[in-house]
Amino acid sequence: MRLQDKTAIVTGAASGFGAGIARRFLAEGARVMLADINEQAALDVAAEYGGLGQHVDVADGDSVAAMIDRATELMGGVDILVNNAGVTHLPAPMEEVSEADFDRVFAVNCKSVYLAARSLVPQFKERGSGTILNIASTAGVSPRPRLNWYNASKGWMNTATKAMAVELAPFGIRVNALNPVAGETPLLKSFLGEDTPEMRAKFLSTIPLGRFSTPEDLANAALFLCSDEAALITGVCMEVDGGRCI
Repeated sequence: MRLQDKTAIVTGAASGFGAGIARRFLAEGARVMLADINEQAALDVAAEYGGLGQHVDVADGDSVAAMIDRATELMGGVDILVNNAGVTHLPAPMEEVSEADFDRVFAVNCKSVYLAARSLVPQFKERGSGTILNIASTAGVSPRPRLNWYNASKGWMNTATKAMAVELAPFGIRVNALNPVAGETPLLKSFLGEDTPEMRAKFLSTIPLGRFSTPEDLANAALFLCSDEAALITGVCMEVDGGRCI
């Protein structure tokens, strides 16, 4: 029960890594709001796991503020924020990615971190504690061709994590990130371009441990970084990637 009596928000929690993280946090004693743009899916997963479902568009300031307000009202405050919601564009030469796709990737992957911080950091500062975990990607550490703007958005998240950590440390607030390799999530097909045995084998050949990441892998790492066991750890961008970035 490493998160006993803690409260947490996990965005993009209706599936994939977010659902895995939320489930583990609940099992470890936390009260968790599972937030997602797919409200019904968030409610369904929350009902299954025992958390609170909440609609959020992480790229919209009013929606993010409403999520923070509701979590504060229902749970008495927020101790942990996991910025997990993310999107990608389909693999393509960088100059062929549409402006709309570019804007969407940076709104969901980057602007969302700013919007959540704007709404939640004042509460953390007032209390003198708080933990933020950003879910980035190995794409931001070791970029792959044809995912250029997605790579860049995740590199931004790693830099933002370090910048946030150094600024917020004097207030007792820790900020870390996870860099997962591709996993069995709804985004996998988008990363591969086409989900075929041949494409999977090609991608797996770049991972020394020979498998994709799982929601459980990310949940284990997230639990550690968000628990008091990591009380002296901030500004770390941990690779959960089977050796992909070596």
